Amino acid sequence: MRFSLKVFVFAVSIFLFCGNSFGEQKLTKITENVYAYVDTKNADKTNSFGANAGIIIGNDGIAVVDTLLCAKEAKRFIKDIRSVSRKPIKYVINTHHHLDHVFGNSEFARKKAIIISQETTKKLMEQYAQETLDNIESYGITPEDIKGTKIVYPSLTFGDRMEIDLGGEKIELIHAPYSHTGGDTLVYVPGKKVLFTGDILFTGYHPYIGEGDIESWAKELDTIKTMDAQIIVPGHGPVSTKSDLDEMKKYIILFDKKAKELVSRSNDAKNVSTEIQSFLPRRSEAVWLIEANIQGKYLKKQEK
Repeated sequence: MRFSLKVFVFAVSIFLFCGNSFGEQKLTKITENVYAYVDTKNADKTNSFGANAGIIIGNDGIAVVDTLLCAKEAKRFIKDIRSVSRKPIKYVINTHHHLDHVFGNSEFARKKAIIISQETTKKLMEQYAQETLDNIESYGITPEDIKGTKIVYPSLTFGDRMEIDLGGEKIELIHAPYSHTGGDTLVYVPGKKVLFTGDILFTGYHPYIGEGDIESWAKELDTIKTMDAQIIVPGHGPVSTKSDLDEMKKYIILFDKKAKELVSRSNDAKNVSTEIQSFLPRRSEAVWLIEANIQGKYLKKQEK
């Protein structure tokens, strides 16, 4: 079953937001000409809920992978980019439509970057993003937090594949079959054997699975393992390897199985989320998403 961006933000609202200062992350050099925010701890609204974002630098300019939660975060990202390179920011790639990955688009649009996404991602943004922004206070995010944030949609979309040439560095955009969302995009840098997965992979974080197709997602994780990628940047968490793809697959299959068993006996999301933790592998970040997944995916099904 597919769920809207609003369901994702409902998941976010379960978390106890705290603090008002943005900008705890620092860009990490992944390999030559590739940098990313990775391995954020204590994920909350002050650090885009731990969302990773990155840049790929070519001779002719820079491609950005995701834009974080809001204008404040995007401005900080641009400042960090400028500490690494003064080349023009030519492209932004949105890996999927969730707010922690795309609500910073407006600041990059101001820099005349071309914003790119898979066509389904654009449709989902058009359907849900403005509504989410208009009701942002009901999700624990204040007007001050989101000040200056405007919804900017991708101006260029693709179906299955697209290639970007940055001059001396090519980037392949690959639409993944329905996984975390319907519009998931893999960003592959073959010359560096680096892969950005977006939220198809969470490492060290409990994943948000409320919109996911578990069977298709598990198959896609197997497919990613066959790619010639030595360095993997997940949507949330530290730089990863192919063993983390295996762990993610095990997690979502186990979660799905146990969630279905538990909600057949109880419709109390809090109790079910507490019980399911005894079966899940330990992940230190975003524990609050467990209850959100139970409520938004499994109990929601029962109501229909």
